[in-house]
Amino acid sequence: MSSLLERELLFVTGKGGVGKTTLATALGLLAAERGLRTIVVELGDQGRLPALFGLPAPQAGVETLLGERLWSISIDPDQALLEWLQQLGGRVSGRMLASSGTFQYFAAAAPGAKELVSMVKIWELTQGERWQRRAGGYDLVVVDAPSTGHALGLLQSPQTFGAIARVGPIAGQSQRVRELLQDPGRSGFLAVALATDMAVTETLELQDGLRRGLGRTLDTVLLNGLLPSRFTAAELERMARLDGSEIGRSAATAARAAHDRARFQHNQLARLRRRRFEVLGVPFLFGAELDLTAVQRIAAHLRRRL
Repeated sequence: MSSLLERELLFVTGKGGVGKTTLATALGLLAAERGLRTIVVELGDQGRLPALFGLPAPQAGVETLLGERLWSISIDPDQALLEWLQQLGGRVSGRMLASSGTFQYFAAAAPGAKELVSMVKIWELTQGERWQRRAGGYDLVVVDAPSTGHALGLLQSPQTFGAIARVGPIAGQSQRVRELLQDPGRSGFLAVALATDMAVTETLELQDGLRRGLGRTLDTVLLNGLLPSRFTAAELERMARLDGSEIGRSAATAARAAHDRARFQHNQLARLRRRRFEVLGVPFLFGAELDLTAVQRIAAHLRRRL
C-alpha cells in the first residue's frame, strides 16, 4: 500500500454512502504528512472538504489550501472545459471557442462529454507543467470519485471519445489520459466498502468493470466501519447463564447482537480475501458526527497499517 502513495493518481470509489470522501481525505492527510504535495479532488461541484477543515466554501475550480502540503478542488466540468479549450486554442478566447459551433458539437457528440472533461482536468493536476503557469504541480492526486457505476463511466470516457475523435487534439488528449489510467506505476484504484453483502458484491462488479475497461484490477479494498470482536463463544455462554433479571437478559442480548454483527462483517472480509483482494480494515468510529478529528484518527490508523 505504501507504494500507492508514490503514484501520481489514486482513484477512490465504491457504493454510495460507504465513506469514500472520508477515506479519500484520510489518504490525502497521510500523503501530506509523508511530505507529498497532495490534492484531493471532488467532482460535481460539491466542495465539502474546506468546510471539514473550518474554511469558507471556495468557488468551483479553485485549488484551496487545507493544511500543510494538502489542497482540495471541486471540479466544475464547464469551467474545466473552458480551461481546456483555452489551452487548445492558444491565444483564442476560451469563451469564444465555447460559443462556437465546434464546441456545441463536441458537447453534444455523445454521452460522457462532461466525464471526459473532468478526467482531462484530473490528468492536468498530475502534470508538473500546468495549464496556468503559476499553478503548482502535485506529487499525488486523490480523486473522491462518484459511486461505482458513474465512476466506471468516468474512467471509460477517454476510450469513448478516443473512438469518436480518431485524430486531432481531443484524440491526443484522450490517449494521454488513457495512458495514465492504464499504467499501474502511475495510477491506483481503491474501493471503499462496508462489510455488507450488497457493498461487497458491488466491489466485485467494480473489479470486473476495471478489467474490461482498462485492463486493471483494484489495488486495495478499504473495508470501512468494522466492529471489533468483543466476546468469545465462552463469554457469551457465561452471559447467557446470568441471573434472569431484565438487566441481565438485556446485557446478554446486546452482547449476542454485537457478536453476530462483527462475525458477519468478518465473514464479508474473508469473502474478499478469498478472491485475493488486498483488504485493509478501517474500524468503526463511535461518535455523534464524523468531523476532522475523526478523519485524522482514520489517517492515523492507515499510517499504522501502511
